[in-house]
Amino acid sequence: MTARTDRETKILEVAADMLLRHGYRRVTIDDVAGAAGIGKGTVYLHWKTREELFAAVFAREVRGAIADMVTALRADPAVALLHRFAAEFFLAILRRPLLYGMVVGDVQMWGKLVGSEAGYDGGRHNKVMASYVDVLAARRLVRTDLATPELTYAFQSVFEGFIYAERTVGSTGTRDERARLLSATVESAFSLPGTPDVALADEVAALLSGLV
Repeated sequence: MTARTDRETKILEVAADMLLRHGYRRVTIDDVAGAAGIGKGTVYLHWKTREELFAAVFAREVRGAIADMVTALRADPAVALLHRFAAEFFLAILRRPLLYGMVVGDVQMWGKLVGSEAGYDGGRHNKVMASYVDVLAARRLVRTDLATPELTYAFQSVFEGFIYAERTVGSTGTRDERARLLSATVESAFSLPGTPDVALADEVAALLSGLV
């Protein structure tokens, strides 16, 4: 990596750590620069505003989660199945507290970036999920008695219910056990038997890239 890229990575890592510990309202560019051991002007060489810096932190979290999903798909095409996908995506989000905070709208953590163009784009996420369900339906890997919008809505309601339950409901078992429970719930409600292949995994990976 170049010196500029190294510096940018360090700034993002420091900003992410400070956001996680202190929240958006309490972290300034001065704070980030000081913790990174650089001048404030150096931070502004990369991002013009505090909002741009923290939006870059969020984008980095999204890229990390998508990279996890793509790695899982490459390792096992069965991850493209709806119930397996749900479990992997659930864990990819929970492994990243900052990403989880944005998804559930944690204003204390993310401040005004929640609901902004720089934050979680629910509309784009919904379109990608609908396209994903369409791909599965075309291969008859999900139930076909529901139209794509209905199935997508029902699936996302279940998935997001599990996501939000992590902070609102007393947890049961380990995180991995809850992921397996989510998988079993999705499989029984929406999935049809079938064997995925590498072509399906590649198509799903390409769709996920649209979230970055």
